[in-house]
Amino acid sequence: MSYPFKIAWRYFFSKSNQTVINRINAFAFFMVVVASSTLFIVLSAFSGLKDFSLSFSNTFDPDFEIKPQRGSYFIVSNEALNQIEKTPQIYAAAPLVEEKVFLSFKEKSQVAFLKAVPEEYLKVVSIDSLIALGDWISYNGPDVVVGFGIAGNMGLGIYDYNTYLNVIVPKKNKKTLLNKTPFNSAPTIVSGLYQISEDLDKKYVFSSISFGQNLLGLDSNQFSSIVLKTFPGVEKHTLEKKLSGLFKNPIRIISRKEQNTALYRMLNLEHLAIYFIFSLVMIIALFNVIGSLIMMILDKKQQLKILLTIGAKTSEIHKIFFLLGMLICSVGGLIGLFLGSILVTVQFHFPFIFVPGTNLAYPVLFEVKNIVTVFGTLMILGTICTAWATRGLNKKIQL
Repeated sequence: MSYPFKIAWRYFFSKSNQTVINRINAFAFFMVVVASSTLFIVLSAFSGLKDFSLSFSNTFDPDFEIKPQRGSYFIVSNEALNQIEKTPQIYAAAPLVEEKVFLSFKEKSQVAFLKAVPEEYLKVVSIDSLIALGDWISYNGPDVVVGFGIAGNMGLGIYDYNTYLNVIVPKKNKKTLLNKTPFNSAPTIVSGLYQISEDLDKKYVFSSISFGQNLLGLDSNQFSSIVLKTFPGVEKHTLEKKLSGLFKNPIRIISRKEQNTALYRMLNLEHLAIYFIFSLVMIIALFNVIGSLIMMILDKKQQLKILLTIGAKTSEIHKIFFLLGMLICSVGGLIGLFLGSILVTVQFHFPFIFVPGTNLAYPVLFEVKNIVTVFGTLMILGTICTAWATRGLNKKIQL
């Protein structure tokens, strides 16, 4: 161990004869602890909110989705479906039909998206567990499941046999545009209401696959996409190699992240903004370290002159206070991370902070990457601030 580090270590624990300097040093150390713990707690809270927000997407959206490269529909043979289901990386697969439709009920109307799904769809997405009122579709009749948003806007109830909900789509045959009825319409009964999020509750209507294909005039082997539930750790490029040869026409495989590009982009931008804002708070806290080091240099001026007299180099004196600044940052940062980790762990297992007006515990998530981010940020900024505080040390000693 070099003597600059030994002296820096001694200065870190020793007290000055002047009470003001001791208070400045204690306050600087305290601010490093507070800044590091605060940044970690905020990042952990945002990670919890991000995980909570994505939980809706993870529940509703499949792991991967196969779509045609061109056009809205593609033909999938039973043999291709069997091969997809037998692929080792795939847990379950289900073809579906999705199309924008027009809903009409009494004097109210709304645009929505029809998702016509088979029974295997529940193996991929457990949408039936999100039914808040009524039942999931029976697959035997023209019953549908809608979101609470659609039901609220249109005044829908479940199992209302007095008035049917009409699902309307334009006819695909252009010749029918000359007729009086250029639309296909089918009456349905609402069997259940799902509740996921405000946006999704206003967007989708679920029906059986046969209902959707009949309404849209599609063949029984014609679909919009195939949704997949895969085993953990499966990559997109692996599926592309395995599945591309099963289709006559080019396909594209979309991951869950790509299905929600806007959501992920928004969350990442918010995370970056929060990180920079609280990094500025850390920079302000480190100004106290700069002041503390300058005061320490002036307080130890006589001792430093003695060290120079007995042969110490200016660079070694500079190294003493540089190491002292890094000790303040590193030790303070570790203590702050330790305290922040305790608070995050307690909130995760024994919540004591709740979302205002609800009984919902404020979500937090303990992640090692947040520890690395906070400590790395502190050490980088601390190095810059310490180097700036110890510049021109030779002139300070000669004062």
